[in-house]
Amino acid sequence: MNRQHHHTRVSRVTRLAENQLTGPPTSPTPGTIDPPEPAVPPGSATIHVAIVCAGYNASRDVVTLVKSVLFHRRNPLHFHFITDSIAQQILSSLFHTWMVPAVKVDFYDADELKSEVSWIPNKHYSGIYGLMKLVLTKTLPSDLQRVIVLDTDITFATDIAELWAVFHKFKGQQVLGLVENQSDWYLGNLWKNHRPWPALGRGFNTGVILLLLDRLRKLRWEQMWRLTAERELMSMLSTSLADQDIFNAVIKQNPFLIHQLPCFWNVQLSDHTRSEKCYKDVSDLKVIHWNSPKKLRVKNKHVEFFRNLYLTFLEYDGNLLRRELFGCPSEADHNSENLQKTLSQLDEDDPCYEFRRERFTVHRTHLYFLHYEYEPSTDNTDVTLVAQLSMDRLQMLEAICKHWEGPISLALYLSDAEAQQFLRYAQGSEVLMSRGNVGYHIVYKEGQFYPVNLLRNVAMRHVNTPFMFLSDIDFLPMYGLYEYLRKSVLQLDMTSAKKALVVPAFETLRYRLSYPKSKAELLSQLDMGTLFTFRYHVWTKGHAPTNFAKWRTATTPYRVQWEADFEPYVMVRRDSPEYDRRFVGFGWNKVAHIMELDAQEYDFVVLPNAYMIHMPHAPSFDITKFRSNKQYRVCLKTLKEEFQQNMSRRYGFAALKYMTAENNS
Repeated sequence: MNRQHHHTRVSRVTRLAENQLTGPPTSPTPGTIDPPEPAVPPGSATIHVAIVCAGYNASRDVVTLVKSVLFHRRNPLHFHFITDSIAQQILSSLFHTWMVPAVKVDFYDADELKSEVSWIPNKHYSGIYGLMKLVLTKTLPSDLQRVIVLDTDITFATDIAELWAVFHKFKGQQVLGLVENQSDWYLGNLWKNHRPWPALGRGFNTGVILLLLDRLRKLRWEQMWRLTAERELMSMLSTSLADQDIFNAVIKQNPFLIHQLPCFWNVQLSDHTRSEKCYKDVSDLKVIHWNSPKKLRVKNKHVEFFRNLYLTFLEYDGNLLRRELFGCPSEADHNSENLQKTLSQLDEDDPCYEFRRERFTVHRTHLYFLHYEYEPSTDNTDVTLVAQLSMDRLQMLEAICKHWEGPISLALYLSDAEAQQFLRYAQGSEVLMSRGNVGYHIVYKEGQFYPVNLLRNVAMRHVNTPFMFLSDIDFLPMYGLYEYLRKSVLQLDMTSAKKALVVPAFETLRYRLSYPKSKAELLSQLDMGTLFTFRYHVWTKGHAPTNFAKWRTATTPYRVQWEADFEPYVMVRRDSPEYDRRFVGFGWNKVAHIMELDAQEYDFVVLPNAYMIHMPHAPSFDITKFRSNKQYRVCLKTLKEEFQQNMSRRYGFAALKYMTAENNS
C-alpha cells in the first residue's frame, strides 16, 4: 500500500488543491482544503453517515463525497447506504477493495422500503429514492442514536467531526439539524401561480440533515410525517422537492423540532439560490452542495472556486486515503490483516519481490462505472466479449463496438484522473452512449506493473451470459462474429462439452485497413501481403497449432492439439478457469491460461469461418520494459517455472508434458 510515503504525498496534493482553490480575485476566500484543526478533539467516537444512493450514476457521484469526507476525517466512520441492488453491488465491491482503515459500511435494501413511500406522488428528478430519508428512523438500527444524512452531490471542505459536534448544541425538543434554504422556492415568488408546500420562512434544505434518531422515535416521527403528508397532498396533489417538502411541512407545524445550522454547513449551488449571502458573511465554508441536476454548469458567479474544490476530490487518488488514523485504535479489518500477513512472508531481498508482491496487491475496483443494461437471451447461447485496456487504447472502443453488437465486459486500468477523462470521452461518443450492453469496470492504478491477468479476471467475473469470448482490445473481430459464435454453441454442443473454440488471429501493419467482409476477401489480402497470420514475424509458436494452412480450405470445425506456448483467442463457458495473477506486464499471461484449459481437458476446436485482426499500435510500456530489462526477463522465467511446478502438483502425471514441452521448445 506504500503507506509510508502517504503523508508527503498528501501534503503535496493539498498544496496542489490550495493552488487550485484560490478563486477569482473578486471572490471571497472560503479557506483551503488543508485538513483543518477539528473543533472537537479527534477521538475514537465513530461518526455515522447515512446516504440514499441508487443506480449507476449516483454510485459514481457518491465516491467524490466519500473522498472529501475521508480526506479530512480523524475519526472512525460508519456509512449506512440505502441502495438498490445495482448500487449495493458497486459500492460493496468498491469499499471491499478500497480497504480504508476504520471505515465500516452497511447496506439497507431500498426495494424493501419502497412500499413505505410509494404512495406519495413525487415530481422531483430523484424519483422514489428522493423520499427515503423520511423512513430512516425505521430503517437504521434501533440502537443507533444519531446520524448525519447527506445527499450524494455534497463535497466536504472540513472534518465531518465538526458537524457531528453540533449535536451537542441541540436543546429542548430539537431533533432535526438543517440549514435554511438558500433559494426563493418556498417564498413562492419564482413564477406566476407558483405554489410551494408550506414552510417556515424560506424553509430548510435537506441535503445535509442531523437526525437525533432516538428522540425522533420517541416523538413517533413515522406517524408525524405521514399524517402531515396525507393532509397536504389533499390540496398539493404531489411533492415537487421530494422529502424536502414533507420535512418542511412538518417543521412549519412543529417549529420546536428544528435546530437551525449555520449556512456554511450546506452552501447550496443551484440556479435559484442566494448562497452568495452565506459566503459574504462567513470566511470558512464547510460543505458545498451541488443541488442542481446540471451540477457544474450552474449559474453562480463564484462557481469556479467551488468547481475546483469539487474537481480536486473527483480526481484525487483514492489510494492515498488508505491512511491509518493516529491515536485511534480501530478494529483491524480481517482482509487487511490477512494481506499484511501474506506480504510479510515475502522475502524483500528477492530480486523478484516486486513481481511477487503484485500478485497480492488489492486494487480498488469500481464496477459498472457507466450505466449498464442487458438481459441475456433465453436460448442459452449468448456470449460476451471480454477484454482489458488502459488509457492509450481507448480509441479502439468505438471500432470494437461497431464490429461486435453483443454484450462486452471491459476492465480499464486507470488513475482517478484518467477515469474522469474516460467518462468525458465516453459521454462525448455517440457510438458508446448508444450501447447499454457494455460493462465498464475501472481497476485503479497501483504498483509498478500492468496487472493484465487481474484485469481479465475482473472482466470475466462480470460476464452474465453463459459463454465468453476472451479477446484483447487491439483486435477487431470480424463482422458477424457474435452471431456465428452463438450458432457454434448449438452446433458444437458447447453446453455439455468442455470446449474452447479458437478464433484464428491475423494482423495488419497498416493503420488504414479495408476490413475483409468475408473469409474469401481475407485470404486474398493474405496472399497480397496486406494481412499476415498473427505474430508470424516474431512469435510463430503462439498460434502455429491453429494450423492456418488447414484453415484456408476448412469448411467444418476441426480439433487441434495443445503445443508449448500456444495462446489462441477462444470462446469458452463462463465457468472456465481464471487467469493466473502471478503474470503481470508482458509475457506468458495467456500461455499459462491456455495450458490450464488443456490440463482441465478442454478440446481446442478451430472455427472455419471465424477470424479476428490485430490492429497496429505503438508498443506498450511493459513490452519495452521486457525487452530492455534483463531482470524482468529473469523474473518471468522464474515465475514460469514456479507455475509449471504448481501445475505438476495439481494435475499430477498429466502435467508432465508441460515440463518436457518447455524443455524442448
